Amino acid sequence: MNPWWQEVVDTLRSEFSDITDAAQLTRVTVRLVIAALLGGILGFERERKGKAAGVRTHMLVCMGAALFVLVPRLAGANDADLSRVVQGIVAGIGFLGAGTILKGETLNTHQVKGLTTAAGLWMTAAIGITAGMGREATAVLSTILALGILSLMPVIVAHLETPHSAKNSTARQRGGDSHEP
Repeated sequence: MNPWWQEVVDTLRSEFSDITDAAQLTRVTVRLVIAALLGGILGFERERKGKAAGVRTHMLVCMGAALFVLVPRLAGANDADLSRVVQGIVAGIGFLGAGTILKGETLNTHQVKGLTTAAGLWMTAAIGITAGMGREATAVLSTILALGILSLMPVIVAHLETPHSAKNSTARQRGGDSHEP
């Protein structure tokens, strides 16, 4: 082979040498797939409720967060360096979450929408970080708890709300008195 082409082949080989053995390939694959699946579970719940940030968004946030901690860890980053990476992820997700929050004013009613979506994306990133750090069981448990909060809490709150408190809540949302005329 021509020495120039041999150099190209050797360079390509070294560029793709970050996964050195079957154990490392398995570790990277499991962590990223777990992150994508767990993010997808939360995203499916949000998409099912008609929210803007759905399956793809949650999967990408979760897998991206996992990747941001996985790569430095595999490169030998110490805990202090990894702590700064996590801080960056949290700040970045804060900006993403801020973009999902809308404040509207109609008929003397001040409504803020998207807080739960922002909090869900924040939680999804935390789950991704957890999976990327190799704490898959903790990531799964966190996903189950988050799914319970997103799915079950609205049902529990609606069940516990009395007709009188529901009427007062509706009147407050309309900007009116909580008492009937």
